[in-house]
Amino acid sequence: MLPGGCAHGHGPSTAQALSEQRAGPPYNWLSTLGDTLSHPVLLAANERAALVEIIKYPHPTLRHKSKPIKRVDAELRRLIAEMFDLMYAADGIGLAGNQVDLPLRIFVVNAQGREDEEAEERVFINPVLERPKGSDEAEEGCLSLPALYAPVKRPKSVVCTSYNIKGEQVTEELDGLLARVVQHETDHLDGVLFIDRLSETAKVEVRDALASFKSTFDGLRDRGEIPGDGQIADRLASLEEKYC
Repeated sequence: MLPGGCAHGHGPSTAQALSEQRAGPPYNWLSTLGDTLSHPVLLAANERAALVEIIKYPHPTLRHKSKPIKRVDAELRRLIAEMFDLMYAADGIGLAGNQVDLPLRIFVVNAQGREDEEAEERVFINPVLERPKGSDEAEEGCLSLPALYAPVKRPKSVVCTSYNIKGEQVTEELDGLLARVVQHETDHLDGVLFIDRLSETAKVEVRDALASFKSTFDGLRDRGEIPGDGQIADRLASLEEKYC
C-alpha cells in the first residue's frame, strides 16, 4: 500500500522550515532560494490559515498535466509546508501538487511514514524519470481515492532527476518503496492515477468504488461546494502564469 507518515523530531522538520518567510518581492528560486531560506522568519502555527486541501476523484485537477516550476516564493513554500501537514494528517507517504489543486510539478514524500523520521522528508520539484529497470507488483492506494487499494506493476528501480527546496539539482537511482512512491507521484503530475495502471480484472473490481466517488463529487458540485470546470481551469491558468 501507499498510506503514509508524519515528520517531527528534535529539530525543525522540512515542513516547519518550509513555512519560513521573508518580506520582499517574489524571486527566481534557482538563484536566490538558498539565500532566502538562510534568513528565516518562522510563522507561528496559529498565524497560518489553511491554503489547500486534498481533492478527491474525479476532480478535474487530478487529470491536469502539471507544468514545470520556474520560481518558488514564500507563498509556495507555505503551500509545500501545508502539503506535508495534509499528508501526515491523512496517513500518507506522498502527496502531489495536483492532489491539492495545484498545477505545478512538485510533490512531497516521507517514505518512512513516521512522524519522528523527519530526515526522510523530501521535496521533488520538476522531477524527470528515466532508465527504468525490472518489474515489480505491489498494492497501492491514493489519498485522492481514500480506502481504495489495488495491485500495480511498476519498474523496480528508476533514475530520478529533480530539484530540492534549496534549488539544488539531484540525480539519484531509486529502488524499493521510494522508487514506487516517486513513480506514483510523478504519474500524478502527468494527470495519471494508479487506477489507470490496473489490470483489466482489477479495473472491474474497483468500478463500484469509482462510481461511488463520482456520485459524491457530483453531489458536492450540485450543492455549489466544488466550482465548475471553467472556474477550475481559470484558477490553474492563473497559478501557472505566476509560477511556470
